[in-house]
Amino acid sequence: MTQPHQHSVEAGARGGETREDVARGQAAALLRENDEQMKRYVDILTSVGVTRGLLGPREPARIWSRHILNCAALCGLLPQGSEVIDIGSGAGLPGLVVAIARPDLRITLLEPMLRRTTFLGEVVEELGLSGRITVTRGRAEDCTGAHEIVTARAVARLPRLLEWTVRLIAPGGRLLALKGDSARNEIDEAAPLLRASGLVADVVPVRAHPDAEATNVVTVARAPRVRRR
Repeated sequence: MTQPHQHSVEAGARGGETREDVARGQAAALLRENDEQMKRYVDILTSVGVTRGLLGPREPARIWSRHILNCAALCGLLPQGSEVIDIGSGAGLPGLVVAIARPDLRITLLEPMLRRTTFLGEVVEELGLSGRITVTRGRAEDCTGAHEIVTARAVARLPRLLEWTVRLIAPGGRLLALKGDSARNEIDEAAPLLRASGLVADVVPVRAHPDAEATNVVTVARAPRVRRR
């Protein structure tokens, strides 16, 4: 039986186009009127971000394919008008990418390191996002309150991430964690805590663009609160 064609950034690179050229074009198609704002963020991230040690020196060459499209893949899983808290925001991946791509969202960028929150605050101000984006210095395990959506990327393996965030997931809310090929194994590792907390986890492959490489997102859902009549 013939296997279905696997679309990817690499598969789309033809006629002398590089992987980054293709990824950049896919991002532009996704972002439309928000493309210039994302480009400005990328310019800051690949210059000031590298200088300040927030982005590795090898990453600018693959910023669109490895980072921007990967983070933007979350957008399709976020309900309209959601309030989101992004854990361990770092240089803004995925929080700022999602904020730019989805102007309907209100997002808190939570980051414990001062140099990173300083950078995030400067970028939010530069991009004119301060009306709906809040930068907070702190750790997830010290936070209070429950949130509709909790996001994370490259923060910790799922068992540790859940220890830090389980209290932050509101009834009916979800944790969305960007993961690689280890996604299913991490769910198995976290099974005891998932059961004890009444949470349900799954792996959802998503794409920021129909021809982009799939990204694995671990979704961890808490059941809605039952209303008694």
